Amino acid sequence: MMKRTKVVVTDTDVNRYQGPLLAYLISEQKSSAPLCDPLVEPVVKELYELGDVKGKNEETTMVHVNHGSGSVSCAAKRLLLVGIGIMDEETKPSQLKERVRAAGGSIAAVARQYKAESCLVVAPTFLPDHLGEGVEELCEGVLLGDYQFDKYKKKPEDEPPFAGIKMLSFSVRDRKTARRAIRQAQVAAGATRTARDMAHEPGSSWTPEHFAHFARQVGEMEHMKCRVLEKSHLQRSGMGGILGVNRGSAQPPKMIILDYQPPHHDTTILLVGKGITFDSGGVSLKPAAGMQDMKYDMCGGAAVLAVMQAIGEEKPPVRVIAVVPATDNMSGGDALKPGDIITHYNGITAEVINTDAEGRLILADALSYGIEKFKPDCVIDLATLTGAVIIGLGHHRTGLFSNHDQLAQLLLESGERVGEPLWRLPLDPEYSKQLESDVADVKNVGGKEGGAITAAAYLEKFVDKTPWAHLDIAGTAWDFTKKTYIPKGPSGIGVRTLLDFIRHWPKTSWDAGTSKP
Repeated sequence: MMKRTKVVVTDTDVNRYQGPLLAYLISEQKSSAPLCDPLVEPVVKELYELGDVKGKNEETTMVHVNHGSGSVSCAAKRLLLVGIGIMDEETKPSQLKERVRAAGGSIAAVARQYKAESCLVVAPTFLPDHLGEGVEELCEGVLLGDYQFDKYKKKPEDEPPFAGIKMLSFSVRDRKTARRAIRQAQVAAGATRTARDMAHEPGSSWTPEHFAHFARQVGEMEHMKCRVLEKSHLQRSGMGGILGVNRGSAQPPKMIILDYQPPHHDTTILLVGKGITFDSGGVSLKPAAGMQDMKYDMCGGAAVLAVMQAIGEEKPPVRVIAVVPATDNMSGGDALKPGDIITHYNGITAEVINTDAEGRLILADALSYGIEKFKPDCVIDLATLTGAVIIGLGHHRTGLFSNHDQLAQLLLESGERVGEPLWRLPLDPEYSKQLESDVADVKNVGGKEGGAITAAAYLEKFVDKTPWAHLDIAGTAWDFTKKTYIPKGPSGIGVRTLLDFIRHWPKTSWDAGTSKP
């Protein structure tokens, strides 16, 4: 796992800062020089009049200052101006937060370009009150943008690669508030980077046992209960879904359970993450082209365990339990075959039409087991479940399905706040009819039409009346919308959404009743 950048609040005179990179934010104006901090106003006006700076969103301008003279007094080696676009009455708070977060990502990119191991960011003085000084979003953006996975790359001896920002400093007005914001940003970004690290590992290096080992480590460090259900336990419990998917594999399956339980709590939240460590499609083999990306089919499991890492650091007043059913989906001699019938943990029988629709099979066991065992107030599952959700929403939004309006709304709000937008799709009874089987209680696919919805409808059969939400992250777990703070590859999607959801959990207004639109 990657090292953590040291982040501090400083009272150093920014004009005397002699480090490699000093960064300011500026905001575009319709007919005048960009809004900016008074300390850089002279140089910003000069550059604006030259046509070199406008302050557009994600615009970066490097100012190579003439130390001791010129229009700006600055001891730093480089002065960076980062635009966040126009702020007006039409700019939503979530949009502005995302622009500031993206500015942080731009700062990280410039630091990498110039191999700047330390950086001082001046918190903007011109943001609206609801955003404060934007320190949390800025810090998140820098830490998320300053990410790389080079574990398996040979390091050149003649020119050592840039290892990332070692020291990130913020110049702020409200030091107490900034420290709290930075702490939240560090926890969220650190957990997201951990999820990315897990997803980057090849299928041979991230197996169910690796999931279990990581969970045990988190449990030991954060004083959580960790339990790993081995294959023998799964067999005794009748978990035909995960056992069926595992039949073609050389690696035994595991169900990993990590339980954070504060001394006093009246709420239990259950998180379930799909942990398919590699998905060949089984007997219903996937095409060879692009199959290497199927090591990412465990991104849901990685996200919920990374959230538990963050939970252990923040220690919220609610009980949070993560369940990750883990196996790969291979086509060995005893592999599940189309037409086979399995029996899930809750006794529902399923006709397997397509062995490549395996995620719902392992999640069904985990959902029914977790709900029976822990009786949560709500349950959220996270899974790279269907290609169909990509057809519907592209790589820009995660598909949201729920049997509970308030739960869905809370997740939508969290997604907007952290820049991981969701879109709610329907779960009407007509979609469940597509899953009717002639020989079993249900079949595991309902045809091409509404494929993401019928997959969610399958899962709904295993949650009874518990408030439940399903996040289909197949389009956003990798190849997510290009952003300055999300590098190529796995995005770590869902970690910050779930963490924000837990941070904003309603203390008195939760309605446990089940309802659909």
